[in-house]
Amino acid sequence: MASEAGSNASSRMPDTYLILGAIALLVYGVSFLVDPGVFAVEEMLRDGRVVSLIEPDSFRSVPTGGLPLFASDGQPGLFNALYEGLVSGSRSGGAVGIIAFILVTGGAFGVVMATGAIDRGIGRIAGLCGDNSNLLLSSLFLVFSLSGAVFGMGEEVAPFVLMLLPVMRRLGYDGVTTVMVTYVATQIGFATSWMNPFSLAIAQGIAGLPLLSGMEFRLGLWLVFTLSGLLLTLHYAARHRAEPQQGLAVVTENLDAPLRHGDRWILAALFLTIAWLIWGVVAAGYYLPEIATQFAVLGILAGALGCFFRLNDLTANAAVEAFRRGAMDLLPAAMVVGFARGIVFLLGGDDPTAPSLLNTFLYHASAALGGLPAMLAAWLMLLGQSLFNFFVSSGSGQAALTMPLMAPLADLVGVSRQIAVLAFQLGDGLTNIAVPTSAGLMASLGAARVDWLQWLRASAVFLLVLLVLASVGILVASAVGYQ
Repeated sequence: MASEAGSNASSRMPDTYLILGAIALLVYGVSFLVDPGVFAVEEMLRDGRVVSLIEPDSFRSVPTGGLPLFASDGQPGLFNALYEGLVSGSRSGGAVGIIAFILVTGGAFGVVMATGAIDRGIGRIAGLCGDNSNLLLSSLFLVFSLSGAVFGMGEEVAPFVLMLLPVMRRLGYDGVTTVMVTYVATQIGFATSWMNPFSLAIAQGIAGLPLLSGMEFRLGLWLVFTLSGLLLTLHYAARHRAEPQQGLAVVTENLDAPLRHGDRWILAALFLTIAWLIWGVVAAGYYLPEIATQFAVLGILAGALGCFFRLNDLTANAAVEAFRRGAMDLLPAAMVVGFARGIVFLLGGDDPTAPSLLNTFLYHASAALGGLPAMLAAWLMLLGQSLFNFFVSSGSGQAALTMPLMAPLADLVGVSRQIAVLAFQLGDGLTNIAVPTSAGLMASLGAARVDWLQWLRASAVFLLVLLVLASVGILVASAVGYQ
């Protein structure tokens, strides 16, 4: 009865696709009321690399008369948004690259799961954890928070969600808990990082601040946010934990079977792939194309080993079918990434030199902060960055777009540039936990089989507490004159 009621409640809620469609219609309507705008940019050499900086006083409106329903040659149009969103961006970070990443990693883990090695390893882990599952949750949360803080893990977390989901369900935890100890932890680390090369370093460079400056205050924030996030996660996990025997969504017959020789080979390949991934991200600068390829290699090895050792009677055809099913299971999440990018496409994109509603919103938001008390202006910077993250969820992209305006504006309203960077960090990282335009969030929810609306209801208190902590952090930074 409970499950039936839950199903009926879910059916009354609008689908994620419908919500994104409504947002697209809203943008279409706004385009008739607000003119897009452009900025001029100046290229400068910072830390050995060329950085494009917006000239804050160069903004000008470009009247267009609103968006058409249909357009050609890649121009924005309401009905063009779906296709253009799906194919937008580069292979490294655009929608097309993220979609390929989701499908390839999903297919690879489909093969790994088909061997049964993960299932049989789960039985061993569950036996070892016993009543100490809180230790497992705490360790995972800390590791992923550090990953977000040190090397900016975000979209890359989706394969780990796929990997950990069966373990968590075997222990009685749901998909929401899995996302909390993985993706949410990375975003807490991302938002309070003292050394993130993908957002903090770029923002500080644009603001003219020494790299890694202000480290002590950020380390304190990281400790407070990580501990708070962990306690909230443990509280949610304890309230929603099922009996371990009932917690596995997909019942298998071999969870308590002993590990076979072939299982050990596949698990070894899995751990070696993780080590290879960490080395690649930290030392070699690997990103989505390389990471997807690493997991594709894992899928091929798992399929070959599964066939050789006859794990779960796996055959070559069955391995290919497992890849197909794994990719198919994540196709809805991949489509949401494209839909969300379509909204940014309707807005005109995130290029400051091209006519875009984003540029107009950014300009007027920055102008509204002039003349306000410093502490209030600092908090409104946090609020503005949080709202702006809905449209540009990329940390590096948001830094490049907003910091050239926020840094000089901070000087005008008596806020230190370090606080302006901190407002950007917190606003960018924490709202990635909720906004449907965050590719990392939607990929992680897809991997955990959690609907966005379900996630929003489950994480609302979590997000509210983090945003209150962020507000307190900004106010404290303003009170102590954080430099």
